[in-house]
Order: sequence, then structure tokens, then C-alpha cells
Amino acid sequence: MTLVDRHSSCILAWRVAFERSEALLQAMVDEAPQAKFYYSDLFASYRNLVYAPGRYTPMPDKSETYRVEGDNAELRHYLARLGRRSRCFSRCIHALRRAVKLFVHLWNQRQLYRQRFPKYPAHLLQFVCS
Repeated sequence: MTLVDRHSSCILAWRVAFERSEALLQAMVDEAPQAKFYYSDLFASYRNLVYAPGRYTPMPDKSETYRVEGDNAELRHYLARLGRRSRCFSRCIHALRRAVKLFVHLWNQRQLYRQRFPKYPAHLLQFVCS
């Protein structure tokens, strides 16, 4: 599960869990920087969360959730263990958490770099040793 900033495409909060519980989702919302607007799909648990001081809007389509959907696709692309119906999968949830943590760190560095220097290409691997 991820919370994504639409402007920078940085991942603000994430969790690796077996189920999307309301307590887990609320903890993610609480730890992320506050926003004026929150968008999600129509998953029922999102409606019960506290988004103070922001305003929550459930979306029946992907018109406002495209950024998080795109970042989740990138996450599945770079981490084969998250690919759907694949032979690559994590047997250990701790290893998966560490892999996602590393990805989020590198992804956010890359996204901030791309905002500062939009004309220069930046592959995710360039940020592994920086």
C-alpha cells in the first residue's frame, strides 16, 4: 500500500501487509505529510479514515488516482517479487519490506532529482550508490 504525492510522485508512506486494515491505513495517513486533498478508489475502509485537515474524495474512476497507480506499476516493474502471477515472489515478509524500503528511498531521490533537472535523464540505478 502506498500514499503518493501527485506533484512530485514521491511515495510519502507505504506498508507491506497481508490485509488493508483501517488501523494500518490510518497510521499511513497520520505519518505522511498533511495534504489539502486526498483521493482514493472506492475501497470501503478509506471512507472511515480521518483526513484532518484535508478533504477526502473517493473516485469511481482513475481520474485522480493515476499517480499512485503509476507508482505502484513502477514498484511492480522494478521489484519482480511484486509481479502478479509470477514465479518471483517473497517467501519472507521481512525481505519484502526491506526491498520496498530501498525502492522507496531510491525512487524518491530520483523523483526529486528529475524535478530539479528535468532535461537530464535519470535511471533508478544511478541513485543506488549516491
